[in-house]
Amino acid sequence: MANKSVKTLSAEQLGELVPLLKKVHSVELKLTVPDADRRSAVEALGMDPIAAQIRQVFFFDTPDLSLNGHGVVVRVRRIQGKPADAIVKVRPLDPEEAPATALASPNFGVEVDAMPGGFVCSGRMKAELADAKVLEMLGGSHTLRKLLTAEQRDLYRRHAPPELKLRHLVKLGPINVLKLKFIPRDFNRKLVAELWNYPDGSRLLELSTKCTPQEAFDVAAETKVFLSGLGIDLSAVQETKTKRALEYFAKGVASAGPSES
Repeated sequence: MANKSVKTLSAEQLGELVPLLKKVHSVELKLTVPDADRRSAVEALGMDPIAAQIRQVFFFDTPDLSLNGHGVVVRVRRIQGKPADAIVKVRPLDPEEAPATALASPNFGVEVDAMPGGFVCSGRMKAELADAKVLEMLGGSHTLRKLLTAEQRDLYRRHAPPELKLRHLVKLGPINVLKLKFIPRDFNRKLVAELWNYPDGSRLLELSTKCTPQEAFDVAAETKVFLSGLGIDLSAVQETKTKRALEYFAKGVASAGPSES
């Protein structure tokens, strides 16, 4: 895989990012790998697929993705060998505009997601769930609203359009995901690989690593050098896994009615 010119942040973007890093809890550096390069990237990094954890991901939005259009994502995950979880995420989010009630919660985090050539700041309220409760909701025994915590519903009310209630959202999914946490040879940081398998047979491989805001630039440089040295293309067009999933499933439910309240 020949490397091309790697996308870098503009002076204007850096001017926005530097002060932003002083206000967030963490930074996640991400890179999506073109599917044509997926196998060679897996081999170069020495990833063992047998060690990967299976996840099942569901999103909730309107058929026209109105919620996502207003910067709000509602996601529920089932996780092999662990409790399920639900997340209400707001992006982009200025940390100074985050609700005081959310900032005071241990379940709330503000993070910068950075990819080659761009970044976004988001806030997310997370809650652990019993897997059986998620299965009951998916089976229609109870509603999405009952699955979310009071903190999550409050964050949703503050950022979703007033007319868009949780009962108006439809299920988008599932997406089956393989997640692997590993430390590559000759690299002293943990990487995370997520392979999203879409029902049409397409796939998206994302590599990521988390760090503190204070070390973000150093870690970004180290990771860039390491991945480039393995021949992994850092210049490829980047595509977020959430956006691709939402758009894929929205096409299939365009004529679906609202879910129950």
